[in-house]
Amino acid sequence: MRRKRIPTTELDPDPKYNSVLVSKFINNLMKRGKKSVSQDIFYSALEEAAKSLKKENPLEILEQAMKNTSPLLEVKSRRVGGANYQVPYEVKGKRKEALAMRWIIDAARKGKGKAMANKLAKELADAFNNTGEAVKKKEGTHRVAEANRAFAHFAW
Repeated sequence: MRRKRIPTTELDPDPKYNSVLVSKFINNLMKRGKKSVSQDIFYSALEEAAKSLKKENPLEILEQAMKNTSPLLEVKSRRVGGANYQVPYEVKGKRKEALAMRWIIDAARKGKGKAMANKLAKELADAFNNTGEAVKKKEGTHRVAEANRAFAHFAW
């Protein structure tokens, strides 16, 4: 049993948009501690996505893309009487945000060829329009949870 909860450190908002969500996204995008590189990639991707969608506020695009890729349900394995069941659970707030970010970034990284900024811009635009790999991942997760709905009574 855990003794006490470790306090979460508050993240400073990013310098350009003054948003904590953008800071989290940049940190998730970062590889090998190269934050300046991930900032450049993210800012140019957001600007490019805003340009392609003809939107004034790029932050709107990010928030809507996150909302469209955030899962409501996920499954966790649970052992009951010698059998493993995939039990559907509701996804809580911070995990919802983290999964959405991870799926958008992973989908962008999977793309072949072009620069990361271009791939991320395309994925953000697709997520904004409720299409793309990250949204497919969310729908797949929901489909699995729905298929295992019969085992929901094992959740506690």
